[in-house]
Order: sequence, then structure tokens, then C-alpha cells
Amino acid sequence: MSEMALVQTIKVEKRYKRGKIPVPAVNGIDLRIKKGELVGIVGPSGSGKSTLLNLIGGLDRPNNGKVIVDGTDLSQLNDNQLADYRLRKIGFVFQFYNLISTLTALENVELPMNLARAPKSEQEERALKLLETVGLQERVDHMPDQMSGGEQQRVAVARALANNPPVILADEPTGDLDSKSAKSLMDLIKTLRNEKQVTFVLVTHDPIVVAECDRAYAIRDGKITHELSGEELEDAKLSDKYDRAAMDGIY
Repeated sequence: MSEMALVQTIKVEKRYKRGKIPVPAVNGIDLRIKKGELVGIVGPSGSGKSTLLNLIGGLDRPNNGKVIVDGTDLSQLNDNQLADYRLRKIGFVFQFYNLISTLTALENVELPMNLARAPKSEQEERALKLLETVGLQERVDHMPDQMSGGEQQRVAVARALANNPPVILADEPTGDLDSKSAKSLMDLIKTLRNEKQVTFVLVTHDPIVVAECDRAYAIRDGKITHELSGEELEDAKLSDKYDRAAMDGIY
């Protein structure tokens, strides 16, 4: 018997309207991701990558099909239950960090625990441990504008882990980082995956990210065109340009 998927989409469709014309953003995607996997989603702008991530994260609802995460069919959840799912089951990491500019690194990491009504003493203790895990124990009291882009993204990763979610969704997590910071972030993500068995789903254009994934899928026009071959993953790993142009031949 095959191992049960932690994240599964079944013939998922999402359409938006452009005027009166329906435009398919995600068009019948089937996807199975196991616990502890590091999976990449690559494709050109407008291909449906971010929409797929939003559907898995419960930020949007599909028009058809199912999204099942950790045994929960998201279509069966009401709005309040969906908000609780996003808070407890999913961690989000975005390209531009989305840290609260008026909060310290510690307070940013504490925020999801505060929303989940965790005891204050537990919030601080766990936030400190997470910041130490991502190598920022010296930045606890720093504001976002006192940190580099790579450091801010590490705070964002620590914040995503705050409520012990089984799944982390990252949308272009290295898109605003230089290649050295991007490689450092991916080393951190791989370490967290190995130590905590957290599942990561990463939308990206970056060959540095693709090269570190266990599996990666190319998406175009709302459909998965293929799973990247070992050769394609190796091409990403060997790329010395580390720019988006290096991915052109893949999707």
C-alpha cells in the first residue's frame, strides 16, 4: 500500500472572471505530497502556481475538485474552521517577508501563537527557540528594517513554524534574495525538513530552490505538464547563472 498523502488535490479547478469571461487559473490538477517532502512548483507568470498554493493553504476555495490536507477535506470547512486551519495547519512564507514593521523579530514570531491563544510564557519560550533554530538568536530585539533581506526571511520561516504546522507553503521565498542568501535559506529549509519532518511546497522561478527539491512539477495554463526529470533537477543544480532565465527550458 502506498504511503498516504499529507497534501492531496483531486481534479482541482479554480476560475476567475475577466469581465463576463471565465478564465481558468487552475484546471484539473491532481497532486499527492507525502509527509516530509520538499516539493517545488515551477512555471511562467500567470501559470496558476500561486493560485494552487492559495487553494492548498485555504486562502481560496476551488470551483470544482477537492483539496485534502492532513486528512481534512477543506471543502467541508466553514469560514471559521478554514481560518483555524490556516492558523494551525499551514505556515506561510512570502517573497517580501510580510513581517510587521513595528514589531521586533521576537514579536513577529510570537504573533501566530498569540492568535492561537497560546500562553504568553509559552509564546516567548518557543519564539526564542525558533529564532535560535534559524540562527537569529542575536536579532531577537531587532526590528525588520534593522535586518538584511535574508535575515528577515529567516524570521518569516520561524514565524511560519510557530504553531507547529505540518505544512509550510512558500511563494517565491528567494525571489528578493541574492544567490548567497537564497542558498543559505534553502540549507535552512532542508535542515528543518530533516529535523522536524515538515512538508514544504515551494512556488519558484529560482534554480537554487528547484535543485534542492525532492520533486518538482512544471505548470502551465493551470495544468501540470510534467514532473521534472532527474536530469532537469541536475541542470538546475549545475546552473552557474542562478537566474530565472535558467528555468526557461523546463516549463
